[in-house]
Amino acid sequence: MARAVLLMGGNLGDVKDRLRCAQQLINSRIGAVLRCSHCYVSAPWGFEAPQPFMNQVVIVSTDHTPQELLAQIHRIERELGRNRASEAVEKAATGQRYVSRPIDIDILFYDDAVISTPELTIPHPGIAEREFVLAPLCEVMRDRRHPVLGRTMGELREILKNGAPVRDADRTEAPM
Repeated sequence: MARAVLLMGGNLGDVKDRLRCAQQLINSRIGAVLRCSHCYVSAPWGFEAPQPFMNQVVIVSTDHTPQELLAQIHRIERELGRNRASEAVEKAATGQRYVSRPIDIDILFYDDAVISTPELTIPHPGIAEREFVLAPLCEVMRDRRHPVLGRTMGELREILKNGAPVRDADRTEAPM
């Protein structure tokens, strides 16, 4: 069994209820939810929207491969109201990279796997840049070491708070 770390979030509708439903669907279709963080509220990241986001980290024990996990996540998102096609239209119309959404589930980690395909990047490339990811991660796994950057979640959060660029522990230049 692998241990996957997921970030769930959204900013449209009853997000707290949707996160609860997502957790139940993850537990029944993906694997046992071993631990989850509290819900964290934050301003939208990378775009402007009137509604704040609510985010939560869940740790799941799964026998799905990373690709199977991603497919299951996309099914759950669709069931809970996410429409990627309408999001794409809105992004094209506004020129924004991100838009409001009822639910979003990202794979942050899959054991210590490092995967880079057109469909899937693990660990999630935005972890070190986003307080709304690091805050719940630190609650449930502060001492977990990032398999690429070589820093713990607590160290990454402190670096982010101090405004210093996050660097791969084995390299001297900032990651791209």
